[in-house]
Amino acid sequence: MAAISGLIRVMERAARKAGTRLRRDFGEVEHLQVSRKGPADFVSKADQNAERTIYDELRLARPDWGFVMEEGGVIPGEPGKPRWIIDPLDGTSNFLHGIPHFAISIAAQEPALDGKGPDGSGWGDVVAGIVYQPVTDESFWAEKSRGAWLQDRRLRVSARRHMDEALIATGIPFSGRGDMAEWVRIYAELGPRIAGIRRFGAASLDLAWVAAGRFDGYWESGLKAWDSAAGCLLVREAGGFVSDYRGRSLPICDETLLAGNDQLHSKLHKLLAGALRNA
Repeated sequence: MAAISGLIRVMERAARKAGTRLRRDFGEVEHLQVSRKGPADFVSKADQNAERTIYDELRLARPDWGFVMEEGGVIPGEPGKPRWIIDPLDGTSNFLHGIPHFAISIAAQEPALDGKGPDGSGWGDVVAGIVYQPVTDESFWAEKSRGAWLQDRRLRVSARRHMDEALIATGIPFSGRGDMAEWVRIYAELGPRIAGIRRFGAASLDLAWVAAGRFDGYWESGLKAWDSAAGCLLVREAGGFVSDYRGRSLPICDETLLAGNDQLHSKLHKLLAGALRNA
């Protein structure tokens, strides 16, 4: 096992502390009446409390770093310092409905050396990431050039090479989010050629499971940086490939994202590109 760095320890401590509260809140949400006001408000507070816990822990450890948070927005750090990218509760709808499939995602991103970065944002590589599943107590983590891990076990993407053996994850557009017509075109190309498609509702965990070889690939559009920053690094450090739909390997792929091992990523991208080209 690789020695766990101080950076990963800081991230894991924050995730586990927030995860303890989320587990407790999850036990309560299962007993709430199913109404639009009660459970939704409760989950919103659980989300905000988890984010505050993570923020406080990370701020204490790295007071000069910036933040990009789902709930709290952007908080700039000192010039030239890295930033944290945080999703305190990925899989909110699962949480709300009592489905035990949700995660905390934390990533650390360095500023671009050239001041621009590959996407023009001014930010460069994601150098560390963690996806923590509080219910199963699984901690998926990765550091740039040091591999991807589940607790103390090294992760590798799956070795499957044939599409008809591949289990592919996705996110399906829903009310107010995503392009259903685009998704249907991609599904029409991929569906008849693969072993199965899964939609579990937490992008960070989908990517962690690609890194662990549980899924063979994954595609989704309309994500945010906090959904995918840690997961993109996990897949890459597990030997996989992550790109946008155009095939560009950006530090964080969120607007469009395609992940898989080397063979399947290439095949999936060819089919996906064809589906979009023929629209």
